[in-house]
Amino acid sequence: MKKVIVESFTMDHTKVEAPFVRKCGLIKTPNGDIITKFDLRFTQPNKEAMPTGAVHAIEHLLAGFIREEIDNVIDISPMGCRTGFYLILIGEREEAEIADVLIKALEKVMASNEVPALNPIQCGNYRDMSLFGAKEYSGEVLKNLKEKYK
Repeated sequence: MKKVIVESFTMDHTKVEAPFVRKCGLIKTPNGDIITKFDLRFTQPNKEAMPTGAVHAIEHLLAGFIREEIDNVIDISPMGCRTGFYLILIGEREEAEIADVLIKALEKVMASNEVPALNPIQCGNYRDMSLFGAKEYSGEVLKNLKEKYK
């Protein structure tokens, strides 16, 4: 049986200080393309988890705002632990660039008056969203990321 190592399980979650942007994966495809994965951590692991309504709203908002700031996004998806998101891109990128992209996207979250695709046709659980919660967590992360990366 093949032994699989899941990168996020190798990180000591008790030693990191959120929020942060961390390059956590780099894959070279058989065709030579590079895929980069980032850990966009919003809250401190094992201390605070975002409520699902806030996570879900942030996911919907960042789905568009991240793509407005950077090309070749494959996916941005929430972590099951509800402490952040994974961003997967085509091409090799550096943490500082992604931190800047996230800061700009979070500024747009803070200026938002609605969550996109907040309806039963475009979302499978549209009732579980909180724009207020999204702004509450995004605002705190934005403030801390600006101090850390600017």
